[in-house]
Amino acid sequence: MRLFVAVTLGEGIESQAAAALPGLKALAPHARWVPTANLHLTLSFLGQVEAERLQPVKDVLTRVGPAHAPLVLTVEGGGGFGSPAHPRVLWAGVGGDTKALGALQADVAEGLRPLGFEPEHREYAAHLTLARAKVPRGDRQLAECVRALQGAKWGEARVDRLVLFESLGGKYHPRAEVPLRR
Repeated sequence: MRLFVAVTLGEGIESQAAAALPGLKALAPHARWVPTANLHLTLSFLGQVEAERLQPVKDVLTRVGPAHAPLVLTVEGGGGFGSPAHPRVLWAGVGGDTKALGALQADVAEGLRPLGFEPEHREYAAHLTLARAKVPRGDRQLAECVRALQGAKWGEARVDRLVLFESLGGKYHPRAEVPLRR
């Protein structure tokens, strides 16, 4: 199973994204666009995980979730990863209670470490991935999308649960949901 731990942003953000994405797609028609139903904030990418490791992962999330309170995030603006002239990834910015989100991400990563999932060595930077270039050198048309995202505001979302997703055939299937309850 290809697994990752994430938080979702709800129907309000999804509907704002659904309204904005057609205009962005027109600017970069050759990019691979994330379906609005798949929009999420990844906290920890686990990769290929054997079925017998699924329950221990769920157990970690069951301990971490209740130790955190729900939080409110905003989605606005955006940018790109890679060369400014040829970004490889287009993303929308995440604001609001990012400090609490960072603490949640750190606790998930630390909880999973004893199971053999090493955390990334870079600092967590919350972003909502919208599209990826189809070629490794990036896509100059995504740079147009970065400019178009400046000043965009897609609203706010209440994050109230951790979700363990399985990526299967381009769709994300929830394998566990754990409420944030502190």
